[in-house]
Amino acid sequence: MTARSRLPGKLARQSFTYREGLLAGVSVSRMRASDLSVPSRGIRVPQEAGQPLLDRVRPYTSLGLDNWVSHVTPAQIHEMPLPWFAEEIRTLHLSRVPGSAHSRRRGVAGHCINLTSSDIVWIEGVPVTSPARTFLDLATILSLDDLVAVADHLICEHDRHFGPPKCAIIPEEQLRAYIGGFRHIPGLVKAKRALELMRVGVDSPPETRLRLILHRSGLPEFLPNCKIAGGPGEFDVGPDLACKEYKVCGEYEGEIHQTTEKQLHDRNRDERTRIRGWVQVKVYNADMKRGESHVVAMFETALRQQGWHPKP
Repeated sequence: MTARSRLPGKLARQSFTYREGLLAGVSVSRMRASDLSVPSRGIRVPQEAGQPLLDRVRPYTSLGLDNWVSHVTPAQIHEMPLPWFAEEIRTLHLSRVPGSAHSRRRGVAGHCINLTSSDIVWIEGVPVTSPARTFLDLATILSLDDLVAVADHLICEHDRHFGPPKCAIIPEEQLRAYIGGFRHIPGLVKAKRALELMRVGVDSPPETRLRLILHRSGLPEFLPNCKIAGGPGEFDVGPDLACKEYKVCGEYEGEIHQTTEKQLHDRNRDERTRIRGWVQVKVYNADMKRGESHVVAMFETALRQQGWHPKP
C-alpha cells in the first residue's frame, strides 16, 4: 500500500479549504484520504489537528467573503464566560447582511445582522464581531444572569496589592454608550437590563451569580470592588462582595482557593477582616447547589449579628 504524502506546511495542523489544498499542491486523491475529515463541503480537517477555534472557523469565512463570525463563536474566541462546556457548543455561528441567504452548512448556525465596520475586528485574518457587539448578540441567546456575568467580565478592572492590575476589556461607560446607540433590535431590552445590573470589579461568573442572588433577596446591597482599610502600613482587604453599612462581606471560595499558597493568603485575609470588625461569609459551590434561600440565609444571619433587622 502506498504511504500517504505529508500535507504541506500548516495544512498538516489546521483546517483548510479544498481550494487552499489545490493551491498548495495537494492532489485530489490526497484530499479524499481517510485521515482528512470533511466537516462541511469544501473544507478539510487533519484528524490529528488539535487546533484552536480561530483556525477551525477560518475556512468558513474564506469560503464566503460576506461571512463573519458572530454570537457564541466570537464569545469563545474573546474568552467570554459562557454557561456551557466547550464540547456542547461545537456549532459555529456565522452572519451575513440582512437580505442575504443564511449560511446553510453542516455544523453552522446562520444569522443575518446589520453591522458597521466598527462592529467587526480582524483576528489573524478572521473577521469576528467585537466584544461589545458580541455582548449585544448574546442577549438573544443567554439568560439575564448569564448575560450579566458576561458584562461583569468585560468591564472588570482593579488594582490590588497582589497580582497584576486588571484592565477592562471595555470600559463601563464605553459599553453603556455603545448599547445606548441602538434602537429596536433583538436582545436590546435584555442587554440594557444587564447593564443596570453589571458592576465593576467582579472576577468570575460565580461571584456574579452570588451578587445577583443577594440583589434579588431584599437584603442590604452588597457591592464588589470594596476595600476594607487597615492601619498605617497595613494592606487593604478586598472582599468579593461587601456591605459597608453593616460591615458584612462575602467570599466565593472556588477551586483556586484549594492551593496551599491561596489558603495561606486567605487565612491572613480572614484574620485581617475579623480584626477590622467585619463579619465574613464564605460561600462554597456546595452552598450554591443548596439553592438561593440557603445562601441568602447565610448572609441574613451575618447581617443580624451586625445589627441589621428586616423591615416589617
